[in-house]
Amino acid sequence: MRKRLADLLIKSVNVREDEVRALLLSFAYFFCLLCGYYILRPLREEMGVAGGVRNLPWLFTGTFLVMLAAIPAFGSAVARFPRRKLVPFIYRFFIVNILLFYLLFSLGAGRVYLARAFFIWVSVYNLFVVSVFWSFMADIFESTQGKRLFGFIAAGGTVGALLGPAITTFLAVPLGPINLLPISALFLELAVQCIRRLLQSPGVKNSAAAPVENAIGGGVFAGAIGVFRSPYLLGICVYILLFTTTSTFVYFQQAHIVSAAFDSPAERTRVFALINLIVGLLTLGVQWFVTGRFMARFGVGRSAAFLPLVVAAGFLALAVSPVLAVLIAFQSIRRASNFAISKPAREVLFTVVGREEKYKSKNFIDTVVYRGGDAVSGWAYAALSGLGLGLSGIAVVSVPLALGWAWVALALGKKQEKLADSG
Repeated sequence: MRKRLADLLIKSVNVREDEVRALLLSFAYFFCLLCGYYILRPLREEMGVAGGVRNLPWLFTGTFLVMLAAIPAFGSAVARFPRRKLVPFIYRFFIVNILLFYLLFSLGAGRVYLARAFFIWVSVYNLFVVSVFWSFMADIFESTQGKRLFGFIAAGGTVGALLGPAITTFLAVPLGPINLLPISALFLELAVQCIRRLLQSPGVKNSAAAPVENAIGGGVFAGAIGVFRSPYLLGICVYILLFTTTSTFVYFQQAHIVSAAFDSPAERTRVFALINLIVGLLTLGVQWFVTGRFMARFGVGRSAAFLPLVVAAGFLALAVSPVLAVLIAFQSIRRASNFAISKPAREVLFTVVGREEKYKSKNFIDTVVYRGGDAVSGWAYAALSGLGLGLSGIAVVSVPLALGWAWVALALGKKQEKLADSG
């Protein structure tokens, strides 16, 4: 059975025989991580309602502020612990958090305020654990391996993102929503066990997991400082900001088009579910069979530029015809392109920087820069609307943004190749 699975992966994923164990453990690691998160996500949405719909803007503001406060704490942990202890420590810290929330909800104390705290905590938790995952992947795999393997590894997260909501759907009523928290914690602990075995696997850097390993070191604010000192990392920041800007613009366009098309909340929910289903199926198929070969053939830069070009074409289509059918096609292809091709390529960009940058600077970019981009782009869309631009006008404005984004991706790809060759 193992031999057949290995042969299948070698043929379909372009993985070497000595990498199969590490590939499957990485797949399982990301699966457990996102399955656990997507069990929590519906609870977060419910807590957002329980905390008061009018308070949602404050909850998003609170999320950004907590994230800013968490960066120094994360930097301190990175400075103190070696890699083999750092990642399990972070995940077990979050496990303790989950169980603490479970205890507090069971006691029923201060439910409204606890719901608001839980909403903010899950919003921070999601970005941190996923960022640490990809930092770890960039640390244990070489650049050439990342090009071939990161797509399949990302598919583990896609499967987890499909199973997590299914678990919540089937168990929320018979068990009660709060009793799902220990199940989420269990999946996070399974992710920790995958990490331990990964460090002992052939096919990864430092697979022997030497008993003496130095702490990563550096200052508490080294992540932010490292970003502003590195043109390469600043380029990645620009890439992320353009990604969040165009994503926010699409999100608002989607809200306008869907609300105009349907009066019924049930119909709107059905459309959103349809988009999610199409995205999940497209993403899984491309991640398994296409991503690795695509990146190996076209390189990181072109792979990272694939999404901006899709977005440019999609905004052109919306500018000509801002209707529901065009929106569904655009959103489905855009999100699948991101998850299946451009997101894995973006993570390969970090394989050529130092370990401190992989953990600290990457985390700063994935959390503070990402959420900051969300906030700024939301106000930018409101400003464009205030100037009198309709859906077609904003779509036209978005096209040059997407083309500039593609240029940034290509430039980053060239720099990544130079750093990989020099390393």
